[in-house]
Amino acid sequence: MKQLFKVVRCGDMFTVKSEKAEGGVLNKRNILLQEPGGKFENQYACSVLGNLAQLKFHEGDFVYAVLRFQTREYNGQMFQDIIANEIRKIN
Repeated sequence: MKQLFKVVRCGDMFTVKSEKAEGGVLNKRNILLQEPGGKFENQYACSVLGNLAQLKFHEGDFVYAVLRFQTREYNGQMFQDIIANEIRKIN
């Protein structure tokens, strides 16, 4: 999904262990994005990974983001992750 969003909340950056990353750790930041429009538009709780996680956004910023939705099964339960593959602030 490629779209314009408004930042509702942007968490602090932290590191997580990752077998796929160099050095075994990966930067991560959680961000809550909302479709533009009214206050009841759809919201997406996303993860921003790697170098993109170093970018800090503020509440009310408008961003262009490419979101990737993925699901996986673990112990008979289904989990969904939303990853922001691309994100940049719109001036």
